[in-house]
Amino acid sequence: MSGAKHVTASGADQIVLEHRDHDHDHCARDAIAHAEAISAAEGLRFTEQRRKVLAALAESHVPASAYEVIDRLAADGPRPAPVSVYRALEFLVEHGFAHRIESRNAYIACSRGPEGHDKPGHGAATVFLLCENCGAAGEASSAALTEALAAVTLAAGFKPRAPIIEIRGLCARCREAT
Repeated sequence: MSGAKHVTASGADQIVLEHRDHDHDHCARDAIAHAEAISAAEGLRFTEQRRKVLAALAESHVPASAYEVIDRLAADGPRPAPVSVYRALEFLVEHGFAHRIESRNAYIACSRGPEGHDKPGHGAATVFLLCENCGAAGEASSAALTEALAAVTLAAGFKPRAPIIEIRGLCARCREAT
């Protein structure tokens, strides 16, 4: 999924960006097992198409467009119709199994696992660190940030639907290479 995390004493996640040379097999297995468990518990239909789309997202820590997902799926079988992939992506995002990275018009499998499972707008704010050089993405949430955003939105009488923050820059690996 998008990156490993370590929780600090302040309760904030310390994001560790993973890169293309990382073995994603365990990420895909964990993402699918998590989606299956939540779907079973909540009575959701986690179809074979949704499973394949989630596995395609979990192949990389780099967010993928819908057409990149289609290309990944076509490498292992018939090319799926774009509408079926978009519907699967919509389901995965709606139920917190994946995220849409708005600035890239791309998607990434959720890396927060069972302890961070929240449907968008129903819990912790999600922060993405997006490397402008290699494309890697790291995901985390922070109780302090969630509380601060809740105070701001409450004061404005605003109910957030998708508390997602994207921060662009360079990851440590790319900074060291420059």
